[in-house]
Amino acid sequence: MSAILDLDQIACAGNGVEHDIETPHGVLHVTMRGVPKGNRPVILTYHDIGLNHKSCFNTLFNYEDMQEITQHFAVVHVDAPGQQEAAPPFPSGYRYPTMDELAEMLPSVMTQLKVNSVIGIGVGAGAYILTRFALNNPTLVEGLVLINVDPCAEGWIDWAASKVSVTTAPLTWKSNISLSSRRDLEIERPVVGLNEDTVNTLTCPALLVVGDTSPAVEAVVECNSRLNPTKTTLLKMADCGGLPQVVQPGKLAEAFKYFVQGMGYSK
Repeated sequence: MSAILDLDQIACAGNGVEHDIETPHGVLHVTMRGVPKGNRPVILTYHDIGLNHKSCFNTLFNYEDMQEITQHFAVVHVDAPGQQEAAPPFPSGYRYPTMDELAEMLPSVMTQLKVNSVIGIGVGAGAYILTRFALNNPTLVEGLVLINVDPCAEGWIDWAASKVSVTTAPLTWKSNISLSSRRDLEIERPVVGLNEDTVNTLTCPALLVVGDTSPAVEAVVECNSRLNPTKTTLLKMADCGGLPQVVQPGKLAEAFKYFVQGMGYSK
């Protein structure tokens, strides 16, 4: 497998370089800004249903405080299949990957881009995908920022279905996301002296973010209750509804700065 670099799709330096990367479940479009810096992880983002990396994350990453942070980290933005701008139509008979398969595509991205580890930032469906990725590949993920994450299949499907109904999401992401094939994350809070070595849970630091009036509040609180309290922080943000990264980019950038500082990356 190889990364196919389309010279006609190279963006200007400020927007990054676009790659189409072959994975076991099809080609994945990613945009990379900067180059990996020493032993530092790369920031990897995954957007929500109805969005792509630009509509989901541009407001946050163009914010001055966030740009100061990303001077010290390379960034890889992942677009779900068919969601990047000017995406070509799917070939006849194409089967959209399941949620778990979308997570299984990410190691190929890291291999082809020569990325050793990541700090993930995911929203909604993207938060689920990154969590599944971290559970499957704990050595590849140093930290996670999960916005509007839901570990419970039924609640997430209901929320996503209502969300899709009022968005202008591309038809491919709406109809092919395979919500019905998405399963519960099946994570449990570790109990010291009982199951901390065997329980299925995140081993990396995690920052859970939700707007205080978001429909995802209950689900995010539930997810928080299932994670290791010594490695997990829950941040309820005021006055931002369900899109903290769009409505309150300054507050989220500040929270992210403290998060990476807590991981030992002071600059």
